[in-house]
Amino acid sequence: MSKRKLIGLLLPDPESVYQQRILDGVTAQCGRYGYDCAVFSPLMRVCHNYREYLSGELNIFELINFERLDGVIVPTISLSENQDCAVRDAMLEKVSAECSKPIAAVDLPFGDYPIVETDDRTAFSVITEHILDVHKCDPDKIYFLTGMEGYDVSERRLGGFADLFKDRGIEIKEDNIFYGDFWYSGGERLADRIISGEVPIPQAVVCASDHMAIGLANRLSENGINVPKEVIVTGYDVTAEAVINSISITTYVPDVSAAAAKAVNIVHNAIEPDVPEMELPDFPGSGLRICSSCGCPENIAYIRSRLTNSLYNINHNYINGKMTGDVDIGVLLESYMMETLTSADSVEDCMAKIAQSEYLVRPYKRLYLCLNENWLDTSRGDEVGAYSDRMRTVVSSFPEDTADRSKNYCGNTSDHSFDTSLMLPELDEECDEPSVFYFSPLHFNSKSLGYSVFQCGVNQGHKINTVFRNWIRYVNNALEMMTIREELKKFSERDAMTGLYNRRKLSEWENRVRENAKPNDNIIVFVIDMDGLKYINDTFGHNEGDYGIKAIAAAVSSVTRNNEICIRAGGDEFYIIGIGDYSGMDAIIRSERLSLSFAEVNKSAEKPYEISASIGYSLNLFSSGISLGDAIKEADKKMYENKTARKKQRVN
Repeated sequence: MSKRKLIGLLLPDPESVYQQRILDGVTAQCGRYGYDCAVFSPLMRVCHNYREYLSGELNIFELINFERLDGVIVPTISLSENQDCAVRDAMLEKVSAECSKPIAAVDLPFGDYPIVETDDRTAFSVITEHILDVHKCDPDKIYFLTGMEGYDVSERRLGGFADLFKDRGIEIKEDNIFYGDFWYSGGERLADRIISGEVPIPQAVVCASDHMAIGLANRLSENGINVPKEVIVTGYDVTAEAVINSISITTYVPDVSAAAAKAVNIVHNAIEPDVPEMELPDFPGSGLRICSSCGCPENIAYIRSRLTNSLYNINHNYINGKMTGDVDIGVLLESYMMETLTSADSVEDCMAKIAQSEYLVRPYKRLYLCLNENWLDTSRGDEVGAYSDRMRTVVSSFPEDTADRSKNYCGNTSDHSFDTSLMLPELDEECDEPSVFYFSPLHFNSKSLGYSVFQCGVNQGHKINTVFRNWIRYVNNALEMMTIREELKKFSERDAMTGLYNRRKLSEWENRVRENAKPNDNIIVFVIDMDGLKYINDTFGHNEGDYGIKAIAAAVSSVTRNNEICIRAGGDEFYIIGIGDYSGMDAIIRSERLSLSFAEVNKSAEKPYEISASIGYSLNLFSSGISLGDAIKEADKKMYENKTARKKQRVN
């Protein structure tokens, strides 16, 4: 089986209704061609006012290695908002510089790349036809509120309104055309002009978005103008807000999915020109949705279905406590996942608890959490927004009902690391059916921690949603808490001046190594005490004394083996301790190496004083039952004997 083609999709805020339709179209058509799809999703709007958090979300775009993709789909609307095109322009610059693969845009231009547009014109002709024919409104008293002037989508939607007037030989009054911003505020501004008498009260206002329709209808009602008896209001996009508004908004489901599927066809024709183009899937459900704002009887079944999907607090009937089907936001909140994760007492425990919470984002094929190899390093400084050169898979989870659960993993070891340019090594795996890989950022504010990958079958129908976004937020907070906890632990166990462990770490280390010790192993202890620290401090100053302590620490650390612990035990005293296959000759050779290290320091530093230390060691059979404290005392005694002997040599 050859590797499947991989189509990239740049899609911020994937929960939004427009983006959900884009996903439906792209994944359905990718499924027809047998393509995999990699969706790169910041989980919030690109113009969200929480800018620090937004920068962490947008960092997922920096992960993209276009050489791993065969084509790219860009729904340009999702990359800009309220005429703020900074993210769109940055992505266009990145794509132009880095991507040599076929690209198709949806609904708004993206540079000079091919574009597919949703058929807004037909939709607004249908809406206008409903206003004229069903409600018998006077054409001269019908207003059209579109988006920003000169904006492609604004003019396209206005064009559909104008088309019907033209077809019927009706002249459009320029004074009946108003420009807004696609948001609540655009509708509110027009309502204020109507309320003040600046413009006459119309019979109907056709709005180019649901949000403008909501803003208009609510502001009119608040000021005594009845909707729909005095003014009919319609919207566009079928948002949840339009349905649950106190005046439910008559609206229209655009055929965005078909446009997205056509964009896949454009990419397909470029990468596989010899393979026939597939017909578009059937995307049922587009068309007019009647609610109360136009005065027609409401479509109760439609409203009920949208309300059900919008509810946060539903009491579910779970049989024997087992979760079945999709989890809603209420179930996520009642899971107390956040409290569970923050109770983790170690990094490994945190990863295990994250893996145990995977049931909240089912169904899926596989779930990965990939973290920067240095994610626990709080000293990264200016690099907080960057991905490290290598990533580490800390969670790899299959659902409980799959045979592959034996491959489940959670931990934080270098055994599961990979080059970041791969994005995810499993993208190269051969599968029986195409998949969608949702790449979403893991971060705390602007500090990048890594990313999650949520793998689903293209026909599975499950997409990133509100539950997933909040699940990820819980994970983000838990990971940040772990970094802080590890940092505090490091401060409590490390000496601030030298970076060596302090005595607090010793008992933990001893318990761990004793569990793995063999009966024939020996306990070796070196006690190293700096010579002449008081003299250096008194004569040359404490800065020079600190230099001497650091130099001794570096020399001691350089001869410490991986299975040993190196400790600053006091102001000028250091330990090296190990349990293993040691001999008396090992102790002698190590002592000589330490002395040579001090000599090298003196040779390179050229200080007006000599840096040296007295050394003592003890070697005892592990099975003898000697305590670590007694072994240290024995080595300490020999160190003082060594110090006394060396003083006599200097005097003589």
